[in-house]
Amino acid sequence: MFADLTPLRSSPHYRRIWFGQGVSSIGQQMTAVAVSVQVYALTRSTFATGLVGLCSLLPLVGFGLYGGAIADSVDRRKLGLIGAAGLAAVSAILAAQALLGLHQVAVLYVAVALQGGFFAISSPARSSMIPRLLPAEQLPAANALNTISMNLGMTVGPMLGGLLIGAYGSQSAYLVDTAAFAAVLYAMWRLPTMLPANGTGRRASVLDGLRFLREQPNLRTSFLADLAAMIFGLPRSLFPALAVGFYGGDARTVGLLVAAPAVGALVGALFSGWISRVHRHGLAVLIAVAAWGLSIAAFGLTSGHLWLGLALLAVAGCADTVSMIFRNTMMQVAAPDEMRGRLQGIFIVVVAGGPRLGDFESGSVAALSTPLVSVLTGGLACVAIVLLLAARRPAFLRYDNRHPTP
Repeated sequence: MFADLTPLRSSPHYRRIWFGQGVSSIGQQMTAVAVSVQVYALTRSTFATGLVGLCSLLPLVGFGLYGGAIADSVDRRKLGLIGAAGLAAVSAILAAQALLGLHQVAVLYVAVALQGGFFAISSPARSSMIPRLLPAEQLPAANALNTISMNLGMTVGPMLGGLLIGAYGSQSAYLVDTAAFAAVLYAMWRLPTMLPANGTGRRASVLDGLRFLREQPNLRTSFLADLAAMIFGLPRSLFPALAVGFYGGDARTVGLLVAAPAVGALVGALFSGWISRVHRHGLAVLIAVAAWGLSIAAFGLTSGHLWLGLALLAVAGCADTVSMIFRNTMMQVAAPDEMRGRLQGIFIVVVAGGPRLGDFESGSVAALSTPLVSVLTGGLACVAIVLLLAARRPAFLRYDNRHPTP
């Protein structure tokens, strides 16, 4: 029932990477809170605070694809080291500007953009390392463990950041984040050389990665299923309106709504021991995405019942974790090593861009109708797309990780 710890026991390299990424994830979430607090304190503008997300999104999308191509061309260990060192340096710059009291919003925007760029360049390299460190049968468990560390960062990081910032100022969160990168740097330093399968020196093309994805129906379907969930079934931009209109709450209610999916995702990952025994990964992805859509649609019917709404959001987060574990495993197992970096880069673009498109979709529908209509139609549209994918791609339903085909 509980998460399978076999990858942590069998591979010291994976164990160090997992621990390092978990620690740094907490630090990065603390930094995200500190930047928002600083920007709002300097400007008293929600628009200026919202620009922080845009400053991060643009380099994530812009460099995500190229980061994957670089990862397929060079030593992935060195690229991971460079990315972690760059992120640590940016956190140190943020700490310095807070300690010096520069009070320059432009510095914060530039720092956030640099963070997005370094993350987009190095993340495909780190993710594509995992299939080199573990046998294929341990990858579902490893992806579940990665989900645990990510969601711990998303839940623990903001809380610790808020406490530290309230007691010692924004510089305390930045300093902790800088120190936390020591764990990642050590993990990357201890890795063996990670040359791509086709050797270094051969320039990997971003377009080749996109063409490969276009020609591989199973991997392409997994991406489309995720986009359906993120674009139509993620009403997070409506949470402030729903907190007031549905539940008669305030900012604390918004915080609960935002946290609920992450809590459900964490619980789903902690109780993921069964996942390694499932082999029909395509079917599992579509069932999980359909469960997400149905949970979101049901959430739209919980007006006046906050705890029921939070429970349904948690169920949606748990379903999303299951989907993500199987989708990541399919990408790692079915794709050849020389394409893994570029596919991870495309994955970053989907993960970063999908929710932002979802914000636009849900907000636009709500403006033309009501928040209730937006939530209901979004969740049901997600389910409808899943049914369409199942009808159009029956081979995806039969996908078996013991005989992977991209």
